[in-house]
Amino acid sequence: MVTTLAIDCGGGGIKASVLDAAGTMRARPLRVPTPYPLPPGLFVKTLLGLAGRLPAADRLTVGMPGMIRHGVVVATPHYVTRSGPRSRIDPNLVAEWSGYDARTALAEAFGIPALVLNDAEVHGAGVVAGTGCELVLTLGTGLGNALFDGGVLAPHLELSHAPVRWNTTYDTYVGEPERRRLGDAFWSRRVRQVVEGLRPVFRWDRLYLGGGNSRLIRPEQLVRMGDDVVVVPNTAGIVGGVRAWDLVGDRYDPTS
Repeated sequence: MVTTLAIDCGGGGIKASVLDAAGTMRARPLRVPTPYPLPPGLFVKTLLGLAGRLPAADRLTVGMPGMIRHGVVVATPHYVTRSGPRSRIDPNLVAEWSGYDARTALAEAFGIPALVLNDAEVHGAGVVAGTGCELVLTLGTGLGNALFDGGVLAPHLELSHAPVRWNTTYDTYVGEPERRRLGDAFWSRRVRQVVEGLRPVFRWDRLYLGGGNSRLIRPEQLVRMGDDVVVVPNTAGIVGGVRAWDLVGDRYDPTS
């Protein structure tokens, strides 16, 4: 039986567990705060430290924030800052992370095949039905997104960096700082407005709302979004670590 070490890397915390082929956790999930500043070397060291407290696994799945292409970091929003999300950006960290081959580095460090994707993509792999057009939005430190067509992961788009209004991105508009400032009721209305604005863009068959803050959406706002919008557990960020290997499609062979 193939086992998978799944690591969900966020702006505020890093979670990990080992799963069997059916996606059942074989160990209690562990979490550590995301350390800052976070150069790639410390990132790998932190993940190795978490893995050392879990059972051995045959392969590794890592979900991390930002634009990840074929396991290479094009850009990451949090890990280039000096002290965490929305703090000052460190130009040296930007240079270190830009073009960083995370998949190769992690595969060599762990000694097992590795798959590195955007964290929302791994989250989505744990919840999509595999039919039609399925969009996943994760609500946490910022906004994450992933799109699946017939169960196959589409190329990633950083929707979170698109402007939703003058000088305001989706990331800022519905991210955790705004939720704390507005309170859950007003923030939930914003989430509904975002969903309504994106509906004619994606024409999804099903929209999944995940991430740590999805459970805070007020029921009355969720009802107004429609039957094709579903809130899913945040544990999908780990559980998706198994299914992700089957959903990436031919465009990315993680074992090559």
